[in-house]
Amino acid sequence: MMSDHLCSMNETLSKQREEIDTLKLGNKVFTVEEMMPHVEHLSGAVTKNLFLKDKKKKGLWLVSVRHDRQVNLNDLAKKLGVGSGNLRFADEAAMMEKLKVGQGCATALALFCDKDQSVKFIMDSDLANGGHERVYFHPMTNAATMGLKPDDLMKFLKETGHEPVLHSFE
Repeated sequence: MMSDHLCSMNETLSKQREEIDTLKLGNKVFTVEEMMPHVEHLSGAVTKNLFLKDKKKKGLWLVSVRHDRQVNLNDLAKKLGVGSGNLRFADEAAMMEKLKVGQGCATALALFCDKDQSVKFIMDSDLANGGHERVYFHPMTNAATMGLKPDDLMKFLKETGHEPVLHSFE
């Protein structure tokens, strides 16, 4: 099933003729700390991704930021209008249902699986406007990373119906 989603994502990207760099990591990585030794030589911005939910309204958010950014959930909750203390990590079942990926695999590239666009996408503005050659995300598996040009990422997101909300995490 995972390979079907990976093929579908690759087809979507191929239709847009993006130039994609893919690096196999060898082992699955579950944290940025585990991933960095494999990717620190890459030219571009490596991301970390958080799949979050609103405790009261049951809203879902995927947040993608540069790997070295801190995300204060209380501050982000206020900016999203859900109130301090109401934003938390969504469980793996919700991630599997909406993005078709499991723990350690959250990625903006999985947004094509969210057919009803119920997951809101928050993206570090630096990923789009920071002058990076490439931005790197897991391609539906945490055993690899995939780099796209920022403009190509934005085209992909538009194709999925997920217009990113750009936010500064500096």
